[in-house]
Amino acid sequence: MTAACPACGGAAFAPVRPAAARAASEARTLILSLPEIHCAGCIAGAERALSDVPGVISARVNLTLKRATVRVADAVAAETLTEALARAGHRALEFDAATLAGAGDDETGRALLLAIGVSGFAMMNVMLLSVSVWSGAEAATRDFLHWISAAIALPVIAFAARPFLYSAWGALRSMRLNMDVPISLAILLAAAMSLFETWAGGRHAYFDAALSLTFFLLVGRYLDHRARAAARSAARELAALEAPKAIRFGPAGRETVAVADLRVGDLIHLAPGMRAPVDGVIAEGRSDMDRAHLTGEAVPVPAGPGAPVSAGEMNLTGPLTLHATAVGEETSLRRMTELVAAAERGRGTYQTLADRAARIYAPGVHLLSFAAFLFWAWQSGDLRFALNVAVAVLIITCPCALGLAAPAVATAAAGRLFRRGVLLKSGDALERLAEVDVAVFDKTGTLTTGRPRLATEATPEALAAAAGLAAGSAHPYARALAEAAEAAGIAPVPVSGLVERPGAGMEGEIGGQAARLGSAAFTGAPDDGGAAIWLRLGEAPPVRFGFADEFRPGAAALVAALKARGIGTMLLSGDGAEAVEAARAALGIDHAEARVSPAEKLERLNALAAAGRKALMVGDGLNDSGALAAAHVSAAPGSGLDAARVAADMVLLNADLSALAGAMETARSARRRILENFGLAAAYNLVAVPIALAGFCTPLIAALAMSLSSITVSLNALRLR
Repeated sequence: MTAACPACGGAAFAPVRPAAARAASEARTLILSLPEIHCAGCIAGAERALSDVPGVISARVNLTLKRATVRVADAVAAETLTEALARAGHRALEFDAATLAGAGDDETGRALLLAIGVSGFAMMNVMLLSVSVWSGAEAATRDFLHWISAAIALPVIAFAARPFLYSAWGALRSMRLNMDVPISLAILLAAAMSLFETWAGGRHAYFDAALSLTFFLLVGRYLDHRARAAARSAARELAALEAPKAIRFGPAGRETVAVADLRVGDLIHLAPGMRAPVDGVIAEGRSDMDRAHLTGEAVPVPAGPGAPVSAGEMNLTGPLTLHATAVGEETSLRRMTELVAAAERGRGTYQTLADRAARIYAPGVHLLSFAAFLFWAWQSGDLRFALNVAVAVLIITCPCALGLAAPAVATAAAGRLFRRGVLLKSGDALERLAEVDVAVFDKTGTLTTGRPRLATEATPEALAAAAGLAAGSAHPYARALAEAAEAAGIAPVPVSGLVERPGAGMEGEIGGQAARLGSAAFTGAPDDGGAAIWLRLGEAPPVRFGFADEFRPGAAALVAALKARGIGTMLLSGDGAEAVEAARAALGIDHAEARVSPAEKLERLNALAAAGRKALMVGDGLNDSGALAAAHVSAAPGSGLDAARVAADMVLLNADLSALAGAMETARSARRRILENFGLAAAYNLVAVPIALAGFCTPLIAALAMSLSSITVSLNALRLR
């Protein structure tokens, strides 16, 4: 046997077989559901089993989704893969998104809670019966109480211990070890010995030990489950943003078709308010395109014939005709989805402290218990006593305290952070946050509010005229002008013949003279490259209205707190160089880059990881999703796009960014608590294990000692609250 990673923590992902070994034209992708996997050992075993199937090109398992994505040759059937996984101890089903959506985590949590309730109730009742035995019950009375205890305990163990028993059986069938193997052995041996002692009329039975062991381990498993329950796939959320229908120009005119039916070369009608379903080039029309979710650009971009459009961009003002240049899997949105999925798989290789601490635990426990059995069988010649010692060693070294050490702290920290406005989604995010040595920020919508405000002085007459022209536009700058006029108590002047020129601005007549509000080219003004629009009345010189994006509350405090802790800061934005440099200087950020695409953001994060840096990524948009998933740890404002919130490990529920600085302090405190818990568990073993090995500890005393260590660890975790 080989020992697999015993902890039910982060997933490990590794490529199994290079795709270059097969012709791409012969390959297809199968997706399998693996509802029972729960640790890195399960993932390694599943990927190994899949790789051994002839015709499999590559296989990757996602622990969060409990899903395997397998690239296979055409001749390989899904049944072949599920059978191979079954032989390795993993139940597998061909993936059905409609069946699995939203059900898995809730069902698992309810099942664990039910098992905790049943085992806890049975444990208390059996302990009450045990009090009578400890009080001096003898002979028939003692045996009768033992049989009642057996009648309560055995069915409950068969029901409540299933998560450990099934996992251990699957591991043993595939010739490997995980942490559930010693757990299951301890539970089964304690129950079997107790039943034998009861049948033989012995003085001691340990049904309460088996039940308390089951109860505390289930509590640890449920805490770990709750820490992971909020994690979902950002790639799946990105795919959900795709438009399901499109309007295509066909032989009979406009027709509504499924996006899957579009082909390169099709002409597509894109009305204002619609999101582009494909990548293409504008054939007819002018408009303003909102690219904020894709590129991070805060200001809508004018677009006309010949301008490129990416899938996912929003048409704001005028109708367009697109000539499709990329459809389906080749669109920018699909490529971004693949980037996010790949980044999620990469981050799954992180090992928690519990994983690392427990790597040698499973084989060590078995060897120690077996050695104790052999020694006392040889020394005393009493197999019954030797088995008692072996079971006591198994129970007293049972990883309850180790299993609770991290989940208990994570749960306490999650409650503390939630009260302070930070929603923790990933179970190991705290540990990763405590390791951060560089913070990377998006600008628009993250460090800033994403809502421009008028930043220049203007005469009341000019502001009134601009507000009158802006009243007919939904452009962010037009809305900012209208808000500024309203705040100053200035009424918009009446405008006659008001018309919006898509991609340019608004025009009409004010007091009998032509009036225009829009871009520099539209108004005949010099283009200074800044965030501004211009007003021109008749032949008068154009008036410039400059805009700035307000910083979020706490942005400066967050950057200052990071620098005080010696953490480097970077700003990566899709905005122009002038706006990005202004934000960098205002906040005191160490390094900034402008016009950074989503793929380039992902490259920067990967480069930091390759250099050994532990990066915190904070972003809010679709363009940040890949970087959020690739970062060592990530956070998104609650006002951000759904895909960003899903990809992130933490969501900031309030507008104030300074809560993230508090989260980092909590993360470091949580790390200290986890290490303290490991120290408590180690100290407990250093004292208790020699006593058990010396034969001075019955299984019942071992269970009580184990329970005491678990309670101590839990109380230490609660100090974090």
